[in-house]
Parts: sequence; structure tokens; C-alpha cells
Amino acid sequence: MSGKAIPLKAGKKRIIGHDGWGPLALALLIGTIGGFVFDWLRMPLAWMLGACVFSTVAAFFGLRIGMRVRLRQGMIIILGVLLGSGFTPDLVQRLGEWAVSLCVLTGMTMTGASLCYVWLRVFTGWDRVTCYFASMPGGLNDMTIMGGALGGDERSIALAHALRILTVVLTIPIWYRLVNGAQTSVLTMVHGPTGNDWKDYAVLIACGIAGAAVGRLLRLPASFMMGPMIASAIVHLGGLTDSQPPGVLVAAAQVVVGTGIGCRFVGTNFDRLHKEMAASIGAAVLLIGCAVGFAMITVALTGLNLDATVLSYAPGGFAEMSLIGLALGIEIAMVATHHLFRLFLIILTGPLVFRTFLRRAP
Repeated sequence: MSGKAIPLKAGKKRIIGHDGWGPLALALLIGTIGGFVFDWLRMPLAWMLGACVFSTVAAFFGLRIGMRVRLRQGMIIILGVLLGSGFTPDLVQRLGEWAVSLCVLTGMTMTGASLCYVWLRVFTGWDRVTCYFASMPGGLNDMTIMGGALGGDERSIALAHALRILTVVLTIPIWYRLVNGAQTSVLTMVHGPTGNDWKDYAVLIACGIAGAAVGRLLRLPASFMMGPMIASAIVHLGGLTDSQPPGVLVAAAQVVVGTGIGCRFVGTNFDRLHKEMAASIGAAVLLIGCAVGFAMITVALTGLNLDATVLSYAPGGFAEMSLIGLALGIEIAMVATHHLFRLFLIILTGPLVFRTFLRRAP
């Protein structure tokens, strides 16, 4: 391997950033160090965010880092299985309690995405495709993949979503710590024992392999995540297992995915991104404002817990918000259900809405 930087469009099926085993090893080393540092600081979603931040900085400073797409896809399968484990029989019984909240969440998603789309069109030079998929309040990997497939700029979409997640997961825990005195720690969530036996591992592995294969066969959007997630949800709803992937493996998956995000910025000039970064952070603040506003409306209508509702609406994604909810002691079942619902809503309707209303727009 030559270590040559691969253009994103030309190499997107094989490599992100620089080609070669050396750049891959360096990227994983930097990402792992970032995960350890963020974990030491007791940051939420430490392994993904630490890897993302450190590898992004490394890319901006011109270090030769790269990520193999096959490795990233394999780790996305693990995260898909983890997402599916959020579906339990208890959630089905409680869906009726959250019907109004889920309806309001649908309106909030549409409102937040529309505001962010207009914001990004005004304050960035991105095209319609890029702004549309960058404005979605969830699904970093999915929106980046879909947006790139439909002609958008994957780097810009990834930038917007990475900054959205970073803004949300840094803002909400700090807010709860300052206002409510809450203490967040990911140590017990990442390193805690799972209690899985060989049967649990067999079921989880089968969900990952079969789910990815069926997802590819059915051409599901982001099939390496969606297929395993659906398979895992089915077995968990059916009571075949209540297990999750081991914490160490989940941490490794987060490092790979986070490092892959950072590798997207290889060859990018930081000085040319300050406007886009400021606009992306502004879009994230808009989404947080929408989440708080619509959560207050939902609480007035239903009497649900405000903290749980805000976290359920927060635009940080299932994995991020679920981990934060667990750390803060907020009702994890409600948070998981709402974020899974929004993830399905965005993934299944996002491309359809784009093709219907925006693709033919002048």
C-alpha cells in the first residue's frame, strides 16, 4: 500500500482517508487514546466522541490516518445489534402511554429539520442535497451514506452531524450537572459485566450476520445497521434473549466508528471550514431549542416527566441519549423507544421526502 490519500468519492467503497495499514493503525491508535482520555474525563459516549475529536484534530493537522470501510461496517453491525436490544416486551406494553408523545415527536422532527435546512442554506454554501441530509436530527452514519449516494457532500454532512452530536452530548449532561447536580459516568456502562452465556452470544452473532445479509438482500437503507437492528429487535421482543453485546466490544465499535468520522476530514483545510462549523453548531442549538420547546408542550398534554421527555426529544441519537439517560438515572425505556422511533422515521421517510419535494426543486 502506498499510503496515498483516497478521494472520498473514488474510494468510498474501500477506504476513508489515507490508504494502507500504517494509516489505519495510526488512526485506531489515535482514536483509542481519544476514547481513553474522554473516558477518564467521564464524558458521555466517551469512546465514540473521544475517537471522533482526536482523529478529526489529527486529520486537520495533516497526519496520515485512514479507515477501512469493511472494518467500519463490521463495527456498525455490532452497534445495530445493540440498538435492537432496546426493544423489550415491556416497551410494547407501554407504547400506549407514549402515543401522544410519539406524535409530538414526529412534528418536532419535521419542524427541527425544516428550520435547520433553511438555516444551513442561508449560512453555508452547501447544495440542497447536502443541507437536507445534514439537517436531519439523527442518524449520523445513515444520513451521511444516503446523502452521499444521492449526490451530497459526505464530508459536510458528516461534519454537521458530528458537531450536532458533540454539541448535544456536551450540552445536556453539563446542564443536568450544573442545574440538578447530576453526575455522569460511562465507566459502569462500558466496563460492566453483561452476564451473557454462550447461547446469548450465539443469538447476538446470528442477529448481526443474518440481519446484515438480509438487510443487504432487501436493500435496506444503511443495511449494515438497519438489518441487525431489526433482527435484534425481533429476538428481544420475542423473549429469546435480553442480552447486549459486551461493553468492551461496544467500546471498540464506537472507537472505529468515531475514528472513521474523523478520517473523513483528511485533506480538509480547517481555515475553510470555520463558517460551516459555526453554522452546524447553530443548527444543533436550533434542534436543542426545538426539543425543549416541544417537550414542554408534551408534558403539558400528558403529564410525563420533563427530564425524560427532553432527553427523548434531544437530537443526539439512540446510542448517545440512551447512554446519557442511563448515566443520569432517567427512564431509559422511554428514551430508547422515542429515539428508535425517530431513527426509523428519519431513515424510512427522509429519502422519500427528498425525492418527492426537493430533487425536482429549481
